[in-house]
Amino acid sequence: MESPCIRLCTLDDQDVCVGCNRSIDEIVSWHHASQIEKQAILSRAKIRESNRPPVLFSDAS
Repeated sequence: MESPCIRLCTLDDQDVCVGCNRSIDEIVSWHHASQIEKQAILSRAKIRESNRPPVLFSDAS
């Protein structure tokens, strides 16, 4: 299973990535996780995403 990383790696105050919505522990363990564990990680990330307010980026130019 492919990593859900979208290369927007920034952690919030709870150490959850604002790009993929995985916790730092889930990110670190991804490559050693079983398929079942990866599905669980993706499910938790989806829940976090639905509960997170949208991330807005300003144009710094």
